[in-house]
Amino acid sequence: MNKHARVYLVPIPIAEGINGTLSSQVLDVTSGLKHYFVENIRTARRFLRSIHPTIVIDDIQFSEIDKHNGPELGLLRKWLKEGHVVGIMSESGCPGIADPGAELIAVAQENGAEIIPLVGPNSLILALMASGLNGQSFCFNGYLPVKEPARSQRIKHLEQQSKKEMQTQLFIETPYRNNNMLDDLLKNCQNSTRLCIAQNITAPNASIKTKSMAEWKKNKPTLEKVPAVFLFLA
Repeated sequence: MNKHARVYLVPIPIAEGINGTLSSQVLDVTSGLKHYFVENIRTARRFLRSIHPTIVIDDIQFSEIDKHNGPELGLLRKWLKEGHVVGIMSESGCPGIADPGAELIAVAQENGAEIIPLVGPNSLILALMASGLNGQSFCFNGYLPVKEPARSQRIKHLEQQSKKEMQTQLFIETPYRNNNMLDDLLKNCQNSTRLCIAQNITAPNASIKTKSMAEWKKNKPTLEKVPAVFLFLA
């Protein structure tokens, strides 16, 4: 492995166009990177142009992470062997955290590359910070099952785990199913369990609210079809 092999994990704003949530380090590093693995090439190109208006996009090589087959791990090994500095970028938030990137990072680790995570926004951590729920013990569960009875069983299991361990449970949902998720949580959880719904974090219309299930039932909102994080503590 080339001793100069290096991989930067490049965070992207959670809300589109809110570049002020990025560190100056992100701006400095991306001004010179020429090799990227990205979740979506079009999104990546648009983002780079937004922070570097004079950048020559055609000078940059992109490899899109295939949603079904995963990333081109062989290409990463080739780039690292050749001594290229490589960036990994998702569509929003931080690579490898509820987003693609872990496989690439694992290969980079195995090949002795220097891994450098850049400071940037992560919806899970920001939601937990603002929720008032337990930030000492928490678990991210990704997406819950869509179909019944697996969905209700999973919710009840997580609530039991939360109560037993005093552990905040976090999960996400496809935006168009946000209201279904809320309905299922209210149906399956105890009234005393506290639920935080965090939507459009960092955007001007962001909403992060925590109430008991009983309080949510009294005044159930209609959630927008926007990215959301759900957190509860029994």
